[in-house]
Amino acid sequence: MIFMEERKKRILFNTVKEHIETKAPVSSQGLVKKYKLDISPATVRNIMGELEEEEYILQPHTSAGRIPTEKAYKVYLNYLFSSESQKEGKNLSSGELRQLQELLSENKQDNFKKAAKLIATYSDNAVFWAFSKNNLYYTGVSNLLQQPEFAREGLIYDISSIIDRMDEIIGDFFEDIPKREISVYVGSENPFGKFCSSVLTKYRSQNRNLGVFGILGPLRMDYKKNIALVGQVLRYLEGK
Repeated sequence: MIFMEERKKRILFNTVKEHIETKAPVSSQGLVKKYKLDISPATVRNIMGELEEEEYILQPHTSAGRIPTEKAYKVYLNYLFSSESQKEGKNLSSGELRQLQELLSENKQDNFKKAAKLIATYSDNAVFWAFSKNNLYYTGVSNLLQQPEFAREGLIYDISSIIDRMDEIIGDFFEDIPKREISVYVGSENPFGKFCSSVLTKYRSQNRNLGVFGILGPLRMDYKKNIALVGQVLRYLEGK
């Protein structure tokens, strides 16, 4: 991907951003119009065709636009973590930052649960918080079930099964999570299931317990915002 020409990379990243925002397949004409690209829809179609051959995007239906693949999201994440776009709080509103600061600045579990509910609302995803290996809280499950990706009956069953086993899943990989870092698991590498992604962190609380905080959503989750939200939690809990 390092050698991908700049124009192709721009089309790929715009496709990812547009799909995250609209939840719908992305068309060449839509990209040209919204992002004011200085190339024609036909040229964008050709580039998207190349990206499809390289398995960065796919066409879910014959007449539809394209959607990003797991491979595309991983490239997009590499860009996010290597760019200036993830500076502290940049992707959150002043109101969101203020509300989180009020709740997270006090080391109280009830406040943390209120913060988790807020973060579930801000992200439109599910949030889990293992205050220790055997003390799990989660909220925002209805947000997951309302995502268009999970509307199929089989996937709703899979999501429900994950929620039922969340404490077991977290317990299984608890020791392997890096401390004081933000980790992102996409699709096939996500312990919660290949049809979703998670953004999480492990921290050491003031009482010296290790805890895990994370956001669980579809592959199409808003990674920029979710990384910023998890970063705020880590900042207050670890004083980073």
